Amino acid sequence: MPQTSLPDRAVITVTGEDRVAFLQGLVSNDVAQATPGRAVWAALLTPQGKWLADFFVFAEAERLLLDVEAAQATMLVQKLSRFRLRSKVALAEAPELSVSAGWGDAPMPPGISAPDPRHPRAGWRALLAEAPAADAVPADYDRHRLALGLPAGSQDMESEKSVLLEAGFDELAGVSWSKGCYMGQELTARTKYRGLLKKRLFPVAVEGPLPPRGTPVLREDGAELGEMRSGQDGLGLALLRLPVEAGQALRCGEAVLRPTLPDWMAQPG
Repeated sequence: MPQTSLPDRAVITVTGEDRVAFLQGLVSNDVAQATPGRAVWAALLTPQGKWLADFFVFAEAERLLLDVEAAQATMLVQKLSRFRLRSKVALAEAPELSVSAGWGDAPMPPGISAPDPRHPRAGWRALLAEAPAADAVPADYDRHRLALGLPAGSQDMESEKSVLLEAGFDELAGVSWSKGCYMGQELTARTKYRGLLKKRLFPVAVEGPLPPRGTPVLREDGAELGEMRSGQDGLGLALLRLPVEAGQALRCGEAVLRPTLPDWMAQPG
């Protein structure tokens, strides 16, 4: 029953009567779909449509809670607060809450918890004042999400450079195409409906020493196809230029990478 706390995550509270409408106009997904027991995965973009941060939105009574990268929590509070204007909303970090995750047959704890909305096998996430007894470590969870091909924020995306569809936000339920306008919507919609996606993250099997993030990925003829992103224990994600052939051998540092197509990924092209 694998479950573990995630110390690299933090929690932000969003309170006030305008909290849903406030976030709705800023983030990529439909915040109104977040209800007790149901979380929403969403991203904050630049006005030009480039990734700044992503997070899980939980709903509880009179507040929303954002499960975010700990290193981005202060930045997110500051950046989102700039858009408050006359909205009746307040944002604050919540150090009293910690983030936990479970997968496989681990039972979801009561309280502020919900299935991970990205994939049926992703497991669950919980925001708790006291973390449940862990029988795994964060590295185990990292291997689990790499095996599914799930991106992990700044480990796999670049601030003010990455496009959501490069990271699978469409197939992984991170974008609403019907909720109305939000910041950065124009580029996201144009990329989808005009078929402008030129590269994307692919899960890769790593044969050899794990290449550092940013290591160029090369074809056998030496042409550069992309670069390595996060990885661990023979698993990784790499940003690769389309089209990509599953199983083809690619060079990356001293390793060979072999891309795979997970069951959730739309076939490129």
